[in-house]
Amino acid sequence: MKTTSEIRQSFLDFFHSKGHTVVESSSLVPENDPTLLFTNAGMNQFKDVFLGNEKRPYTRATTAQRCVRAGGKHNDLENVGYTARHHTFFEMMGNFSFGDYFKQDAIKFGWEYLTSPQWLGLPKEKLYVTVYETDDEAYNIWHDEVGVPAEHIIRIGDNKGAPYASDNFWAMGDTGPCGPCTEIFYDHGDHIWGGLPGSPEEDGDRFIEVWNIVFMQFNRHADGTMEKLPKPSVDTGMGLERMTAVLQHVNSNYEIDIFQTLIKTIAELLNVTDLNNKSLRVIADHIRSCAYLIADGVVPSNEGRGYVLRRIIRRAVRHGNILGAKGAFFYELVPTLAKVMGHAGEIISQKQAHIQKTLKAEEEQFARTLERGLALLEDELAKVANNQLSGEVAFKLYDTYGFPLDLTADVCRERNIAIDEKGFEAEMQAQRERAKASSNFGMDYNNVIKVEGQTQFKGYETLNTDATVVALFSNGESVNEIKSGENAVVILDQTAFYGESGGQVGDSGLISSEICNFQVNDTQKYGQVFGHIGQLTSGSLKVGDKVKAEVEAQRRHAITLNHSATHLLHSALREVLGNHVAQKGSLVNEQVLRFDFSQPEAINKAQLAEIERIVNRKVRENIQVVIEQMDIESAKAKGAMALFGEKYGDVVRVVDMSDFSIELCGGTHVNQTGDIGLFKITSEGAVAAGVRRVEAVTGENALAWLHNLQQIAQNSAEVLKTDVASLVEKIQQLQDKAKRTEKELEQLKTKQASQAGADLAKQAEQINGVNVVVQQIDNVDAKALRTMVDDLKNQLGTAIIVFGSVVDDKVSLIVGVTKDLTDKVKAGELVGEMAQHVGGKGGGRPDMAMAGGSEPQHLSNALTFAKEWIQAKI
Repeated sequence: MKTTSEIRQSFLDFFHSKGHTVVESSSLVPENDPTLLFTNAGMNQFKDVFLGNEKRPYTRATTAQRCVRAGGKHNDLENVGYTARHHTFFEMMGNFSFGDYFKQDAIKFGWEYLTSPQWLGLPKEKLYVTVYETDDEAYNIWHDEVGVPAEHIIRIGDNKGAPYASDNFWAMGDTGPCGPCTEIFYDHGDHIWGGLPGSPEEDGDRFIEVWNIVFMQFNRHADGTMEKLPKPSVDTGMGLERMTAVLQHVNSNYEIDIFQTLIKTIAELLNVTDLNNKSLRVIADHIRSCAYLIADGVVPSNEGRGYVLRRIIRRAVRHGNILGAKGAFFYELVPTLAKVMGHAGEIISQKQAHIQKTLKAEEEQFARTLERGLALLEDELAKVANNQLSGEVAFKLYDTYGFPLDLTADVCRERNIAIDEKGFEAEMQAQRERAKASSNFGMDYNNVIKVEGQTQFKGYETLNTDATVVALFSNGESVNEIKSGENAVVILDQTAFYGESGGQVGDSGLISSEICNFQVNDTQKYGQVFGHIGQLTSGSLKVGDKVKAEVEAQRRHAITLNHSATHLLHSALREVLGNHVAQKGSLVNEQVLRFDFSQPEAINKAQLAEIERIVNRKVRENIQVVIEQMDIESAKAKGAMALFGEKYGDVVRVVDMSDFSIELCGGTHVNQTGDIGLFKITSEGAVAAGVRRVEAVTGENALAWLHNLQQIAQNSAEVLKTDVASLVEKIQQLQDKAKRTEKELEQLKTKQASQAGADLAKQAEQINGVNVVVQQIDNVDAKALRTMVDDLKNQLGTAIIVFGSVVDDKVSLIVGVTKDLTDKVKAGELVGEMAQHVGGKGGGRPDMAMAGGSEPQHLSNALTFAKEWIQAKI
C-alpha cells in the first residue's frame, strides 16, 4: 500500500519525466496578490504567468501545493470533521502548461498516470469522466483517442443558473482567464450511496472527483464577452488526500495514513478510546492548517488572516475541551505532524519551536478568555427578559471572546434560556457585509495596464538613461499623445527609475526631451513594464518619442541608505530576539524605514538598545556590500533569506553584507555599510497580535532627529529652570510633589464626602421601614460617590441609597443596597432601568451598581423613577 508521501513523490516524478519543472509549494500567504486571503489552489502562484504579466524560464511545471480553505470565498471550516472530504488544509497536486501542450496531452498525461501499472494502476472500469457540454474536442479525445466508452463520459452544461456557470467551466474570477474543464471520477463501489455527476444523487460518496483539468481558452471581460487567449494553457489539479483514500482502499480522507496517525496521537494524549469521534477529526485537520499557516508567517490576531487562524485554533481547542482536555494540548501535536508529512513536513520541523510556542500561547490566552466570557455571560443572563438571550449578546461573546454559539447555547440551556439565533445571524451577516466592503479581495485583471514586451531596468548602474516612449496612458486609457497639464503614465523601453516593490517606494524625477518635461512623482511595476506616473508640465509627448529619464538623485540616495539599513536591522533583530523573527512587511522611503516582524512579546529597552548598537557597529565596520545574480538553489545554499510577500524567479539577486546579512532582494543598496552613516531607532510597538514594528532613520535624517531631540531637552530644561543633565531628576521631583498634592486632594474629597454623607443620613426617608436616600449631588466624581454610599450604608444599617451626579455634562448614577434587602431590591437592576432615562446603560452587583449617561437634562426624571420603583418593590 502506497503512503501519502509516496503518492506525492510519484506524481512529481511522473510529470518531471514528461518535461515538467518541479516547482516548490508557494507560501499559504499569497505573494503580491490582494485578491486572495490564502493560497487555495495550485495555480495561484502561476496566476501572473497565465495572465501574461510574468514569464518563467519553463513552459511546463508541476507542484505539490499547500492550500487552505477557511476564510473568504472558499470556506470549508464548518464542514470539517463532519464530512468525509472537507478540510481546512489540503495538498493539491498540479501540472501546468503555459502555452505549451493543450487538451490532447493534458488528457493523455492524466490517464496514463492514473491507469498505468508503472504509476498508480487504477482499474479503468472504475473511472468516469465529465466534459463541458459543448466541448466536443475534449469528448472526442476521451472517446476516440483514449478509448473511454461513451457510457463513462458525461456532458455537464450550465447547471448553476447562468451562461458558463457550470461544474465543468472554470473561471479565475468574475473576469480574467477561464475555460471548460474535464474531470475524472473514481467509483468507490455500489456499497456506498451516491450517483454519477449530474444525477440527483451526485452529492453522495460513491463517485468521487480525483482529477480536474482546466483548459484556459478565454479571457472574460466585465461586460461578459469572451476573448480567445493567444496561448491557451492547462491547469490540472489532483487532491492528494482523495487519491490516497482511493489507493489505500478507504472512502473517507480521515481514514488515510496521515490522519490515522494524527488521530491516534490525539486520542492517546487526551485518553480517548473512541477513534471515530468527530472531535478527533476536527483536531487532526486543524493542526495541519494552523501549523502551516504559522510556518508561513501568519500569527493569531483579531483581523484578516490572523483572525481566521485564531478561529481555527479556538475551534480545535474547543473540541479538545469536549473530549476532556485539561490545559494546553494542541501544540503537542506538532512533532507528530512534522514526521507524518514526510518531505512536506520539513518546514514544520525547521520552525517547530516557533509553531509550538505560538500555539501554546494562543491556547492559554483562549483559556483566560473563556473565563472572562463566562463572567460576562453570567451578567447578561441575570438581565434576560422573556427567557431569551439576545442575538446581539451572543454575537458579542462570539466576536469579542471567541465563544462558539454552541458553547453559549450550552450555558443557556442549563438556565432554560433560549438564544435569539435569528438576531445572532443578523449580526453575523452585518459583519460579513462590513468585511466585504472593507476588503479588496477582488480585482478586474482587464483594468491592469498591459503592454507587450518589457522595460529594461538600468537603475542599479546609473540614475539616467536615454529611452523611447513605448506607451502612454491617461485616465486609464491607452493614448498616442499627451499635452501640457495632463496627468499620465509613461512606459519606456528602458529606465533607471526603480518601480515600487519589496517595500521600497518608486523613484521620482524627470523625463524630458527638447520639447517637453514630464515630472515623475512615482514609479510602479505593471507586469514586465515600469509605469512612470506624473504630469506633463510643458510641451507634448508622443508614443515613439526619444527622451532622457533622470532619477531624483538625492531622494534615491536617502531611500538606498534606509533599504540597506533595513537588512542590517533584520539580522540584528534575529541575533537579539531569535530566529523566529520573520519579516511581515516593510516600508522604505526617503525619510524613514519601517520594519514589521513576528515577535510574540514586547521588546524591552535593553534589547532595543542592543539591536541599535549592533546595526551601528556594522555601519562603522564599513562592510563591502556584494550583490550577485545566482540560481535560487545556490542562493538558498548560501543561506540567503527570502522576504515576506516577495516573488522570486529561478535567477535571484543576492545582497550579501559579509555574511551578517544575506537576503534575496531586488532593491537598491549602498556600496559599503559605512555610507549609511548613522542608524537611530525612533519607535517600537505592536501593530497586531504577535507582530511588532520598528521605525528608524539613517544618515542626515538620523542627525536631524538627534538634533531635534537635543533641542527639546534644552527647551524643557529652560522651562523647568535646570540644566539638561539634571532634567530627569527635576521631573521626578515635580512628579513626587504632584502625587503628594493629589493624595492630599483625595483625602480632602473623602472628608467632604463623609461630611456630606452625615448630612444626607439625616434626610433619609422611611419607606415601609426602610431608610431610602435618593439625591442629586453635582460635581462629585464616581469614586467619591462610592465612598458616600458605603458610609451611608454603614450609618443607616438597613438602607437603599441612590445618587445622581453631573460632571462635565456627563451623568453618573450609583445605587447601593444593604445585603439584607438584595432579595427585594437589586442595585444592578435598578441602575440599569435608571440609565435608560439618561441615555446610557450600566449594571453591577445586587448590592452596588453604577451607570453612566449622556442626557443630564433628564436626571431628575431618573431619580423620581427610582423612588417610585423602590416603593413598588418594598
